Amino acid sequence: MSHAHRHGTLFIVAAPSGAGKSTLVNALLEREPDISLSISHTTRPPRPGESYGRHYYFVERADFEREIAEGIFLEHAEVHGNLYGTSRTMVQELLSAGRDVLLEIDWQGAQQIRAKAECVSVFILPPSRAELERRLRGRGSDAPDVIERRLRNSREEIAHAHEFDHILVNDDFEQALDELQSIVHAVREGRGSAGDRHQVLIDELLDAGHG
Repeated sequence: MSHAHRHGTLFIVAAPSGAGKSTLVNALLEREPDISLSISHTTRPPRPGESYGRHYYFVERADFEREIAEGIFLEHAEVHGNLYGTSRTMVQELLSAGRDVLLEIDWQGAQQIRAKAECVSVFILPPSRAELERRLRGRGSDAPDVIERRLRNSREEIAHAHEFDHILVNDDFEQALDELQSIVHAVREGRGSAGDRHQVLIDELLDAGHG
């Protein structure tokens, strides 16, 4: 087996709901064909339009629990009564083939992965609390209590931003996308990029007052 090709990098991206993570990630994948999105395993039934292996690997709960016991997953979590997990084997295969892998995850999953694998982690912040609220309400699909819960949860998630290697603010979309792409390029070229830790913004987002 030749070791001439570069080994891929595992990128993990987390953000509170409403920070625009999925849109950014999808745009990055368009620009960077060498990055594969990690497809999670889940015990929840497919929604209309979802297909096996493209959106999720849909598995039976008994199989999933057996795989947890066998240590198949880099991380797993139970969300609203359904299990979700990232397969270590699948990620390893892609990385060994020299492909970068990107995983959209929450801060808890990110903690599990950091403990088990080399990775580069990115946390995406909204530009302000007001903007986060505006984006969540602007979806029009969520009930007010769901929005309130997401706003409350966002505070807990943002409190973990400092655990990530990179923090970027999704204020101007194109700019945030460029920043995300430059993190990927820096890693590929073996340069570290320090980047702004956005401490002032984080303090502001965590401030419980609604000033």
